[in-house]
Formats: sequence, C-alpha cells, structure tokens
Amino acid sequence: MRQLQGCDAALLTQQRTSISREALAQLPKLKWVLNTGRNFGHLDADALKEHGVTVVGGGGSSPNSPAEMTWALILASQRNLVPEAASVQRGGWQSMSAGLTLQGKTLGVYGLGGIGSIVASIGSVLGMRVIVCGRGGTAEKAAAMGYEVVTREELFEKADVLTLHLKLNAATTGIVTGSDLARMKAEALFVNTSRAELLEPGALVSALQKGRPSRAALDVFEQEPLPAGHSLLSMPNVLLTPHLGYVTDAALERYYDEVVQEFLAKV
Repeated sequence: MRQLQGCDAALLTQQRTSISREALAQLPKLKWVLNTGRNFGHLDADALKEHGVTVVGGGGSSPNSPAEMTWALILASQRNLVPEAASVQRGGWQSMSAGLTLQGKTLGVYGLGGIGSIVASIGSVLGMRVIVCGRGGTAEKAAAMGYEVVTREELFEKADVLTLHLKLNAATTGIVTGSDLARMKAEALFVNTSRAELLEPGALVSALQKGRPSRAALDVFEQEPLPAGHSLLSMPNVLLTPHLGYVTDAALERYYDEVVQEFLAKV
C-alpha cells in the first residue's frame, strides 16, 4: 500500500491487489478505486463505503483471451511441451515420453458461455467429440452448435479432457466435488482457467494424489501467488501458470480504456 499513499484514486488490475479495512487506514486521501473487470471480491465493500470511497468497475473481458489460454494449457499438457523445451535448452533433445493425440478423444466443457463456446468450437475443429454440461440455456445452445449434452456424472466419466467455464457465484462455489473428480478417467486431463473456488476446497489435490484424474493444467488458485510448500508445486503431473488467462495486450488495453472512460464520466 505504500505506493498508493497520497493518491486520490487507485487503478487496480483485476483481483491482483486487494483493499481491506486495514489497507484503507493507510490511505486517508483515497476517494476512488477503479477496478478493471467486474469482480469485486478482493475489495472490502463495507470499509470502502464507510471511508467514502467510490468504486468504479470496467466492462467484462473478451472471451478470446481465456479461451486461447485454455487451449495453450491443453496442448502444452498433451504434448509435454514444457519439459521438452527445457530439455532442449539444457542441451538435450527429445525425451522418451510420447505426446497424447486429441483427435478422436472426448472434450468435456462445463459451461457453454462465451469462453466455453470458443473452447468447444476449437475442440470440434481438432476432431474431438465435444460433450457439454451447464446451466440455463446450455442444452438449447449446445444443440444449435451440434454438441452432445450430458449429465454432470457423464461429463466427468466420459471426458478425456475436461475444462471448466462457469461463472463464480453463490450457486457455483464448490460445485465441483471430490466425488465428481473421482469419476474421471485415470489418464484424463483436468483444466481450470476460470476460478479455483469452483472446486470444493482440497478436492483437486486429493484427486490428483489418488490418480483420478492423473493430470491437471491450472491458471487459477485459491491463493495467488501460490504459497511456498503448496502441494501443487511438487506435482510433476500438473502444469501451473500464474493467472495469465486475461493477460494479453488487447485484453489489457480494453480493460483499462473501459474503466478510465467510466471514471471520467463520473468525475
């Protein structure tokens, strides 16, 4: 908070900087908080109101950036790209491990919103069978796009690659349980670029330790950055990235432009 002392306004990048009651005590001049995006869970709303601080939120993100990140994780995991690239940089060459083909495999998409729709369409182009589960009008949308709608149980049981694309709210917090993960194939890949809180706390680590699924690719975590000694950090079967889903030039330009324009309209 030292950098913000003396400032009248603070412009935050998504949820990367939290503002608590304790932090506000160090920022007596603060009158505005500009937040890129619409998620305000990192802000103490009551404390901000008591201190007379106005919060301005930007627009929602483009679905393309997180959809691209999802496929970057899937492809890197399936083809062992990180360890293979590291081998070349060390002066080595190809390891004995073989990559896993996606064509003919089943892609499970949990949530067919803007991001999930793009992810599903790419899977279809790659020759994957796409199965979908979700809420609201998912069935109608999936039928129109030519995807198979399945139950939650079938989604976890049948997917070779399962990716989450649900919005986080009271109804979806902890929606993916240990029992769901235990249904997955041993060789399946679990991917999450949405929100870590969609999973029951501790469920994924436990499932990976038990081998169902045996692999995961994650861009989001309950605590960011991951604390030293976290179980995920010692798992060679897990690909971890530091919440890069929305971090592209175009996405950031859009985020900052929208929230600044909203702020200027209010002052």
